[in-house]
Amino acid sequence: IGKYTVLDLYARGARVVMACRNVVKAEEARDWVVEQLVGQQGVGQLSVCQLDLSSLSSVNQCAEKLLDEERHIHILINNAGVMMTKRTLTEDGYELNFATNHLGHFLFTLKLLPKIISSGPAKIINVSSIAHRWSKTFDLDDVNSEKSYSLRLSYAKSKLANILFSHELVKRLTDTQVRVYSVHPGVVDTDIPRHFLSSPFGKVFHAFYRCFVKTPEQGAQTTIYCAVDEKAAKETGLYYSDCKAETPSTMARDDGLAKRLWDLSLDMVKFIPPWPFGKSSP
Repeated sequence: IGKYTVLDLYARGARVVMACRNVVKAEEARDWVVEQLVGQQGVGQLSVCQLDLSSLSSVNQCAEKLLDEERHIHILINNAGVMMTKRTLTEDGYELNFATNHLGHFLFTLKLLPKIISSGPAKIINVSSIAHRWSKTFDLDDVNSEKSYSLRLSYAKSKLANILFSHELVKRLTDTQVRVYSVHPGVVDTDIPRHFLSSPFGKVFHAFYRCFVKTPEQGAQTTIYCAVDEKAAKETGLYYSDCKAETPSTMARDDGLAKRLWDLSLDMVKFIPPWPFGKSSP
């Protein structure tokens, strides 16, 4: 999905920084994007920055690099995701799905937020999933899944966290020109569920699954819509699917839960946000 998002923005003349865990694959994707548009006028610029969202140290390093090197950040797209079959802890001691899909994006966004605000009008797009609806409860005392671990529920919890983060972030940016969006890209044939699909059941399921999914190019369209559409530019705090606003789950709209998750996440990533986005607006 990210590759086709980059292709579209690059074609529109944007300077795009591809922040990726695997630099070699990122450079290959960058070269592929450039090759698709050889000879086209008005294209932008592409660069690569190493970013492992499961590592708070890597997140801090990449964010500091971008703050030093980029004059403006007009659009931040939090697009990365993992889906692990076995409970795995990061170097920081956090469950990998939650750490990568939520905590890494949370810290990365807050580190970059001063520059995003000063670059306004600007946009923050958090790629979530319809899978957030699978989460019927959200035990903030067990975000590390120590009591029990389920691939399906762990992934759902991390995707719910994406929307709750957006929900709370909007409240803290009311006096800025920054718009915030949550996106369900559709069920897309990417390598995110590769650990599940490599299992015996997953291999059987994959043949069925591929008949009903979007291509990565199709999956990128809602993210692109939020990034460039004039109507979307007038909206904030909404959840989008198939390039239109939809209503997320009741839990994803829970003000109290969003605030508690924000506070917990700040503590987990050991970040003290500067004023004015340190406190939720009334």
